[in-house]
Amino acid sequence: MFYLSNNTVSEFIIIGFPTLYHYGTLLFGCLLIVYLLTIAGNVTICVLVKVDSNLHSPMYIFISALSFLEIFYTSVIIPKMLVNLLVENKTISVRSCVFKTYCFHALGSCETCLLTAMAYDRYLAICHPLHYSSIMTSTMTIKLLGSCFTLGFLFPLTEIIMISRLSFCNSKMEHIFCDIPPLISMACGDTSINILVDFATNCFSIVVTFSLVMTSYFRIIVAVMKIKTSAGRMKAFSTCVSHLTVVLMFFTCILFMYIRLTKSYSLYFDRAVSILYSVVTPILNPIIYSFRNKEIRLAVKSRMVQRGNVQFRFQ
Repeated sequence: MFYLSNNTVSEFIIIGFPTLYHYGTLLFGCLLIVYLLTIAGNVTICVLVKVDSNLHSPMYIFISALSFLEIFYTSVIIPKMLVNLLVENKTISVRSCVFKTYCFHALGSCETCLLTAMAYDRYLAICHPLHYSSIMTSTMTIKLLGSCFTLGFLFPLTEIIMISRLSFCNSKMEHIFCDIPPLISMACGDTSINILVDFATNCFSIVVTFSLVMTSYFRIIVAVMKIKTSAGRMKAFSTCVSHLTVVLMFFTCILFMYIRLTKSYSLYFDRAVSILYSVVTPILNPIIYSFRNKEIRLAVKSRMVQRGNVQFRFQ
């Protein structure tokens, strides 16, 4: 997919957290549990939305799409992180590293676009409830999802192609997984063009989407505050506060990581922040977004009751 310049470096050594190497087995167990719970939680949401007709609304379709993204988003990086916790040879080929970086950023960009679409959906539902069903049709939902995935995979393409043409002088990657900032920091020669393109791409894909999301929620808050009864305000807030929690946590981390015009920064601190948006946020999404939701809980209970009845009949 990507052309790679002739390099003296054929593979990278992922440094990770050197001071924690002697806790490798313990960290492997903890990370494996988190990964399995993340996959299980997000798969459960996808299945529930698919099989339960009560969840066939735009909001839950968007939530299902987010869970679908999280499954692949974590699977791009966590398996390699798990392997590196147990082996001494923590290497990865340059080609594989560039490809994983593209997949990671493409899926992350899809998520930023999807969070924007979800904010727009909540804005319509709360601020324009009478027109919601006529605007957010099944066709509109499919178009929004298609746009999110298309834009997501296009956003990082230019910067990844440019990175694939760099020559690398350093094989030690001061990070926990393959990513654009550490790749640029290991390149030979002048990388100012790469940094500028990376900054411009991130400003468009992150800052613009974040601004749209916050604009939607600002209008939601204004509309909710106009509701006369406290019960009505609480009900309206409950439908979007969990969404806003995920948005703020996710965007805060990626804004810190990717909106900067220099390749000199605290790589050790970056590794700690990377854990938040690559490991912690994906496992919190099913909890915050869905399992706190009344309809999702009812769907889970309904499926459990149905399964129990089926088993009882066969006994």
